[in-house]
Amino acid sequence: MNGKQLKNSILQWAIQGKLVPQDPNDEPASILLERIRAEKAKLVKEKKIKKDKNESIIYRGDDNSYYEKFLATGEVKCIDDEIPFEIPNGWEWTRIGNVFIHASGKQQSSNNKAGGTPQKFITTSNLYWGYFVLDNVKVMNFTEEEIRTCSATMGDLLVCEGGAGYGRSAIWNQDYDICLQNHIHRLRPLVDGICEYVYYFMYLQKESNNLASVGTAMPGLSANRLKGLLIPLPPIAEQNRITEKLKEALPVVDKYDKVQGELNTLNSSLNDVIKKSILQEAIQGKLVPQIIEEGTAKELLAEIRKEKERFVKEGKLKKSVLTDSVIFRGDDNKYYERIDHKSIDITDEILFDLPDNWSWVRFGHYIKMSIGKTPPRGETKYWANGKYSWVSISDMTDYGLVKTTKETVTEYAKCLFGDISPLGTLIMSFKLTVGRTSLLDIPAYHNEAIISIYPFVDEDCSTRNYLFYILPIISSLGDSKDAIKGKTLNSKSLNNLLLPLPPLNEQKRIVAMIEQLFDKLK
Repeated sequence: MNGKQLKNSILQWAIQGKLVPQDPNDEPASILLERIRAEKAKLVKEKKIKKDKNESIIYRGDDNSYYEKFLATGEVKCIDDEIPFEIPNGWEWTRIGNVFIHASGKQQSSNNKAGGTPQKFITTSNLYWGYFVLDNVKVMNFTEEEIRTCSATMGDLLVCEGGAGYGRSAIWNQDYDICLQNHIHRLRPLVDGICEYVYYFMYLQKESNNLASVGTAMPGLSANRLKGLLIPLPPIAEQNRITEKLKEALPVVDKYDKVQGELNTLNSSLNDVIKKSILQEAIQGKLVPQIIEEGTAKELLAEIRKEKERFVKEGKLKKSVLTDSVIFRGDDNKYYERIDHKSIDITDEILFDLPDNWSWVRFGHYIKMSIGKTPPRGETKYWANGKYSWVSISDMTDYGLVKTTKETVTEYAKCLFGDISPLGTLIMSFKLTVGRTSLLDIPAYHNEAIISIYPFVDEDCSTRNYLFYILPIISSLGDSKDAIKGKTLNSKSLNNLLLPLPPLNEQKRIVAMIEQLFDKLK
């Protein structure tokens, strides 16, 4: 159970009478409601408020059903379907509108500047759960009557009507009155001591998605919806015990939630650290043991050379692809790269030593790759009613499958791309988000920030899978340049990425071990 769930559970216990014990000596809520009705009647008689046509009494009949009697008309109806749970003896079900005097603020408009005097007023942007932010209070003209009817005084419960924050509530506890905008409900208590309990009730209703008015285009809390909310009302003395217990318990829950959030973040980051450590061990040849019978990376590179020669002979690649780079360790223990019979010292590029049967190789000499394209955005012939999936970085997940894409391109767009990348192709982002790898679960084209990767020799997709796991960490070691929105590699730096290359069978064993260890972290 997370902090939010625990908080809501505690609040639910509170409104069900399960948080604190009942005291049979408490004045029952029925007497409280009688006092409230008497106070309402007095104010109506004094013409300070209008008679509430929806004022009601909720009671339990001899048949054990719940009924609501409307005082203005005498109408009685069964409300069993509205009652969510049983409440303790001494409690009563009632409507919010029965225990408060409701009012709304004044509409903020350019047409109402004339008349009245400038007054500070608060809007929904000033009202939060349990507190107010008053450093940006606006000013608008209010008449004397509007000040009387559209303002809050100490002890009023204020509630947001609309917007994303509908239902947000706080008690106005300042020692001065403040005017209100019309998107704020004012609930003025008819007896002291009930606002805090109702505040917690409102919080629970919002968290439980029980506040929004139905049949409206935008979510919000209309006046009728607010006044019609069914509330379990404890005796005043028990309300005080409940709110005191909540003030004691909820800060502890908030601390728990914060600690839990920090722990979740730590666990998540710890998993990332462990995964990186696993991959670091993998690329250094420390994850699985070397087996002499599996041969060497040099033998694998010789196979790749033969495959390149075949592609050149068939006209599928240019002859320049045969200009190989050979990386070796000299007698002086330094690393050299030989290209066209010329050797240069690259010791500074080598980050760690490899097992004897491994080799360093340039990425561009080990695989074929193709960079994607983005058709002109303004030309619908490339995009309208597209039939071919087109991958952007947002379609990719770290170490995941691309099953669908947000965008597609048309048949006409094929002339821009060449061959589509087939199902199973390894793709990698190299701009902005550098080194994100995914496998295509669909044939697809992709944008210019992504490359398709095709190993020259790839028995059972062993090399593809090995690259799938190691390229994220290897690409972070490349010569990336700052871009406007992030880091980026280019075709040259991609080709020059140094790969630690094990024999093919060891690649298989490395991938199997990575997947086994990653599964344990789920």
